[in-house]
Amino acid sequence: MIHGTARDVLIIGGGAAGWMTAAYLAKHLGTDRNGGPKITVMELAEIGIIGVGEGTFPTIRNILRALGIDEAEFMRESHATFKQGIRFDDWEVTPADGRHSHYFHPFELPYWSREELNLVPYWLLQDKATRLPFAEAVTFQKKVADAKMAPKRIHQGNYQGPLNYAYHFDAHRFAGVLAKYAKGLGVHHLTGTLSDVPLTADGAIDCVVSKEHGEMRANLYVDCTGFRAELIGKALKVPFKPINDILFTDRAITTQVPYTQPDGPLESYTISTAHEAGWTWDIALSNRRGIGYVYASSYTSDEGAEEVLRAYIAKSGAEAGEMRRISFEAGYRTQQWVKNCVAVGLSAGFLEPLESTGMVLIELAVNKIVEFFPYHGPIDASAAIFNDLMVRRYDTIIGFIKLHYALSKRTEPFWVDNTRPDSIPQHLRDLLDIWKHRPPSRFDFVLDHESFAFFSYQYILYGMNFDTRFDAARGSLQQQALADQLFARIAHFGEQAQKDLVTHRHLINAVYKNGFVERPPASPLAMAK
Repeated sequence: MIHGTARDVLIIGGGAAGWMTAAYLAKHLGTDRNGGPKITVMELAEIGIIGVGEGTFPTIRNILRALGIDEAEFMRESHATFKQGIRFDDWEVTPADGRHSHYFHPFELPYWSREELNLVPYWLLQDKATRLPFAEAVTFQKKVADAKMAPKRIHQGNYQGPLNYAYHFDAHRFAGVLAKYAKGLGVHHLTGTLSDVPLTADGAIDCVVSKEHGEMRANLYVDCTGFRAELIGKALKVPFKPINDILFTDRAITTQVPYTQPDGPLESYTISTAHEAGWTWDIALSNRRGIGYVYASSYTSDEGAEEVLRAYIAKSGAEAGEMRRISFEAGYRTQQWVKNCVAVGLSAGFLEPLESTGMVLIELAVNKIVEFFPYHGPIDASAAIFNDLMVRRYDTIIGFIKLHYALSKRTEPFWVDNTRPDSIPQHLRDLLDIWKHRPPSRFDFVLDHESFAFFSYQYILYGMNFDTRFDAARGSLQQQALADQLFARIAHFGEQAQKDLVTHRHLINAVYKNGFVERPPASPLAMAK
């Protein structure tokens, strides 16, 4: 064990991981300006921001709210827009004869979660040929998003609204927002070149050596050096666990695409489209689209991937900008807090951009560092608990991501191989066997180990037309009339929402110009929520 008083925190590397860590620690622990620990961020001149993590999950609002960052200011400075979910195009089957399929993973909880009656069994027993898609039957968020409406209105204030939402933003600018806020709280900022990381006799970090600043010592070091993992990987030699036998993608090619109509309608969901050897993301910021193709190099060439991306962009009448290639290995460090060093962000692990899990894992790590912060005694007293919780989170997220692939009926080799039982984690295989006979339940999951609620699994399962045989329960469902009323109520709310809410573009323009104006909600939609 490493003993000492954890007064100094040195964060190596910036970006969203480094500056979110700094801001969150400074907000909750204070800084040396007011009697708290001295917190320093040393950005490495030789490491740039990856800059493709432009999507988030609704939990990001908890972090921003806790930091006290004004929502309108953050959105304006990050070119942020609202994200109400993810639309998955062509994930279920390979397009044929011009026919395409899609489903939606909304961020809104199923309406029945606020009622005593669970609507899922009643939906499962409806006629498959005529019933609404699952997400449209149990929420009205898809109807709102498809109409390019916003999830809230101008008077609903910071991080509030009738529908659950996250954001799309410019990752570089978002890091800048966090940096500005952190420095305002008293976080010190340096830029330098990392030349050495000497260790003590018992294998802890002794200091960090910078050509510009010499030897720099701290009680706790935070590795935010991205894929290079300068501290946790290179210096401390913590093993990396690859998961390429489960998640096959290992490369991405990205670009930025200007709008053909700069003030035209604005999507409020990520569009994820399946292709021969992976999938594209399409993210609408206020001033441009961020588009990329995540693919497996074992199933296509880099040149073939670029052709796919250019063809996708050309369908919208737009032209691709400069192409940028990124190679990665999916996996994670088996220990992420070792002695006096903790890894956050890409240095701890990376899976793939699907469902914005990268930002979710940063949020989880910084929350735990604050909770476990070693004010005195052993620096690594909570390391074992931290590592166990983070590894379990990685494993459950891996299962959730794999679920999207494992249910596909596409016929290309990449997709067929993704359905092989030996590529599906055993725990997920067991659940899929159970879910053939009943829908996912909250009791299937340990909440402290899960990033996605049980209804997110339902959205993916039934969006991909997974078959849960529930006919035997028909005689036990005694509240059909109430279920019909609730389905009708959800449909009505969707119609009302399109009247109540403004377009996404209109709200973004208004927020950028004047911010939010807080006052009590008065509309039927708001009152219903």
